[in-house]
Amino acid sequence: MMIKAVIMAGGSGTRLWPLSRAGHPKQFLVLNGAGTMLQATMKRLKGLDVKSSVTICNEEHRFFVAEQLREINQLGSIILEPVGRNTAPAIALAALMADDDPILLVLAADHVIQDEGAFTKAVTDALPLAESGRLVTFGIVPSEAHMGYGYIKKGKEDGAGFTVDKFVEKPSFSVAQKYLNSGDYLWNSGMFLFRASRYLEELEKFRPDIFDACKASTEGVELDLDFLRINKEKFVDCPSDSVDYAVLEKTADAVVVPMSAGWSDIGSWSSLWDISEKDKSGNVSHGDVLLHETNNSFIRTDGTLVATVGVDDLVIISTKDAIMVAHKDSVQDAKIIANKLKVDKRTEWESNREVYRPWGKYDSIDHGDRYQVKRITVKPGAKLSVQMHHHRAEHWIVVSGSAKVTNGEETFLLSENESTYIPVGVVHALENPGKVELELIEVQSGSYLGEDDIVRFKDVYGRVTS
Repeated sequence: MMIKAVIMAGGSGTRLWPLSRAGHPKQFLVLNGAGTMLQATMKRLKGLDVKSSVTICNEEHRFFVAEQLREINQLGSIILEPVGRNTAPAIALAALMADDDPILLVLAADHVIQDEGAFTKAVTDALPLAESGRLVTFGIVPSEAHMGYGYIKKGKEDGAGFTVDKFVEKPSFSVAQKYLNSGDYLWNSGMFLFRASRYLEELEKFRPDIFDACKASTEGVELDLDFLRINKEKFVDCPSDSVDYAVLEKTADAVVVPMSAGWSDIGSWSSLWDISEKDKSGNVSHGDVLLHETNNSFIRTDGTLVATVGVDDLVIISTKDAIMVAHKDSVQDAKIIANKLKVDKRTEWESNREVYRPWGKYDSIDHGDRYQVKRITVKPGAKLSVQMHHHRAEHWIVVSGSAKVTNGEETFLLSENESTYIPVGVVHALENPGKVELELIEVQSGSYLGEDDIVRFKDVYGRVTS
């Protein structure tokens, strides 16, 4: 049988603000292990007979996906969603664009699974059900009365699983406790296994509007570098719905297979604390942290020393441009702060001070009324676009590595401690021709310093200004 992995990587992750933001959400962060959550999801497939994979993400995050999957040699296909329309349409795109009617293993890119052996066994045990035409969802065996998850009530035994009696929304604590005590309910994991054609049959039966919009969207797909672009105009008209509501709650062929694999959707900082290794006082710490008489807390810093004295049950997250302090019982409200920042038109809801690009990254280390200073890092062999600015001049100073610079009509090399000045309106480009990272300091000066003052003439990543 042929298994095709479908990785859903389109979430915004604001519940883990200030580390996770709309422009750099949690699936692309290193939170619990050596790699990012997306990379961990792909590596989790190694115990299964997966023939191919497709990752579904939005336009803004496409280079995160391509670069992180390339780093682990598991690039596969990448489908770009022009707009978010929830899981039912996203899975339909993958099913419609799949060859040879494979079994689709649908996974979220931002889940943690600590027991990969148990994960592999549950998927393997579920394969006969998917082959027979069932639509399988995986239910997590609950370890507590959790109010943050939806539940699935088990029906009659069916192979390695159970028929789905019903789906239940997130319950109150007392109801969740009854579910736990009964043994009849599982957490809804958002992981699925079914044949592509069976999913499309049921989607067309119950939500023909979604099916028709997705089918129209996949006609005339365009290949753009590593990405598959669907028809934006057709997809914008597609209704938004989850696979649970659109199909699984309506079909007569839904089955749930129990899984007990140390699963978590990392829906908050407290859930990350739950699954992390703790010191003897129950603390989890990352970065330059000094603790005194501190208990059961989660402290993470990306630079500045964080010291705590006489506190309990706190979450403290320090990034280069924001600090959040919250009680562990209130961390779900981090998304409220992110939403308020968005309403107030502050950049901290969307982007970190350190911003990643397909060629590398930059860190905005200082700024004033008519100037801005950035630390720019360019990967070996990478190139920035050929561009110009209407409102700002730039001064580049090489800190380490070698830079190939185009400055107007001239092209030349700069080494450590050398610099160049680019006046307003001059076409320029930057490239790292070396084998090590290029690091330089860029000093911008002018009347307007926004990132939208870039006119691109040529770009290896397809970001040319129209």
